[in-house]
Amino acid sequence: MSPELISLAVLAIVFLVATVRGVNMGALALVAAFIVGVTVFALDADGVLTGFPGNLFVILVGVTYLFALAKNNGTVDWLVHGAVRAVGGRVALVPWAMFLVCALVTAIGAVSPAAVAIVAPIAMGFAARYRINPLMMGMMVVQGATAGSFSPIGIFGSITNGVVEQNDLPGSPAFLFVATFLAAAVIAVITYFVFGGRELVARGREDAQVAAMAAEAEKVSYAATRTATGGTPHSAAEVTRSGAAGGEADDDHRLNPERIVTLLGLVALIVGALGFDLDVGFTALTIAVALTLAFPKAAKGAVEKISWGTVLLIGGIVTYVNLLQAEGVVDWLGERVAEVGAPLVAALLICLIGAVVSAFASTTGIIGALIPLAVPFLLTDQVSAIGLIAALGISSSVVDCSPFSTNGALVVANADPNDRDLVFKRLMQWGMSIVVVAPIVVWAVLVLPTA
Repeated sequence: MSPELISLAVLAIVFLVATVRGVNMGALALVAAFIVGVTVFALDADGVLTGFPGNLFVILVGVTYLFALAKNNGTVDWLVHGAVRAVGGRVALVPWAMFLVCALVTAIGAVSPAAVAIVAPIAMGFAARYRINPLMMGMMVVQGATAGSFSPIGIFGSITNGVVEQNDLPGSPAFLFVATFLAAAVIAVITYFVFGGRELVARGREDAQVAAMAAEAEKVSYAATRTATGGTPHSAAEVTRSGAAGGEADDDHRLNPERIVTLLGLVALIVGALGFDLDVGFTALTIAVALTLAFPKAAKGAVEKISWGTVLLIGGIVTYVNLLQAEGVVDWLGERVAEVGAPLVAALLICLIGAVVSAFASTTGIIGALIPLAVPFLLTDQVSAIGLIAALGISSSVVDCSPFSTNGALVVANADPNDRDLVFKRLMQWGMSIVVVAPIVVWAVLVLPTA
């Protein structure tokens, strides 16, 4: 058996064992990367670890640390409450607001993970507090980021159009943008209604309900705080009569110096990442450390709230996939596709490869690598170049909801701890379904009719 087939078979075994035995998939993948790297590709440990995603590690740690601090000091609750007011109590509109915000930010040039890193913590906090399915909210954020990324000035759009121009292929930036935006929007609509959208619409305006929920949460929070600090806990009725909970409720929705500084830090993250192209992870980590030094009391327990299990999971899987890329396994797959005699079949296989690899690795890298592989049979005019390029772009980007991609990992890391395992499993199921379905659908719609 060839080294390529052995390494792919080991990856399949990692998924199977992790699913059946409940072992952290990242830990298994790291062990597999070491064994395969040493025995199959004759690497040492340092060679294997060159594929460890250090940038993704810093993003996950920095963002989840910063928003753990924001959660501790009440800034996240203040933002969530403001979001409810902004939509007039119509909680059903919030997921779409998140979709549009992410689409707008990426359409003007922000990298997709930066947009998700900024919006996902707020969106997932809102979902947890107001009984919105966290999977639906996470998908809306990720697909919104994808929808805007292929604009002519978006990151994915710029890369794709640049590769097309360099290879003298016919292209249409406008068609690429519209096609990918519609594809992401369709997935968002399906997700919205499959995972509770109808119920959200039926709830209508929730001013009274939201106020009641908030008051109840604040009573419980106040009683828990009294107990934790050695005070005498009160019943909900006693808290209400004493007016203590009312005071705490008011405080939950007021800006204090600590929350103002935290908000300034979040603004600095947005401006730095989007306006000055600063690294999202290091910027978030710098702001988090500064907040910890300034307000050590609220920082208590924040480090423990970093999603270390998710960091291990994503780090291990991405390390293994990067090993495959570095050793030419992905290129080997592309070459096998190029040998296929039927252009339509080859086009479908390239879209499928783009979807599978992008679900675990860099979408940016895949888009730049697979289009050149399609050049030989695109130049034969047997398949529409414009249609296939759009299909490849869609196949490689809508799968970013996979929990093994940066965007999906950010959603999992920012989900409520009680929901995190479920969100991971559902995102994996939903993401793997999209990996199979999306390439076939876009091939049938954009490529097949033009052959």
